[in-house]
Amino acid sequence: MPIWGWFFIAAIVVVAVAGLIVATSAARRKRTERLKEQFGREYERTVAEAGEQNAAEKELVARERKRDKLDIRPLTLAALKGYADRWRAVQTAFVDSPASAVGDADRLVTEVMRERGYPIDDFDQRAADISVDHPTVVENYRAAHTIHVSQQNGDVGTEKQRQAFVHYRALFEKLLNDDGRPQDTDTAQE
Repeated sequence: MPIWGWFFIAAIVVVAVAGLIVATSAARRKRTERLKEQFGREYERTVAEAGEQNAAEKELVARERKRDKLDIRPLTLAALKGYADRWRAVQTAFVDSPASAVGDADRLVTEVMRERGYPIDDFDQRAADISVDHPTVVENYRAAHTIHVSQQNGDVGTEKQRQAFVHYRALFEKLLNDDGRPQDTDTAQE
């Protein structure tokens, strides 16, 4: 084969490799943008926690895949009414006993999650699962749970308890008001 033939083959290989690099880069950018849009601040938190963007994105994609395997279902009308009534009772009890009401709110949110089909055995996993469907309130959920745990280990002031209760309410309302499908555009900031 003449030398110009080898140059021609080398040029084709270089163009193919360059095309592959461009396509891979474009796919990564598209994935990054999709994950940023889907997860919002949870994306940034996961990147900071993982320490590296690619590892964080793999974690978020794994969360989505795990969530897709779950059988998340809407509540029946009777369950919806029952939970709403129980929430009002817990909210009313906050005035007289904030610490108890925060604990009750934590248990009620967990109970709703269980009935909806979320695994509830481990808090970190619950938060990861919730982050796929409700990325704007998962940060609130983590904050509320942290306050709840702190409250069990010592004295937490009423203002912190109020914040925890408000955070639990934001997730509680999301859990009651969606239809069980992942919500791509959960834009309201609670």
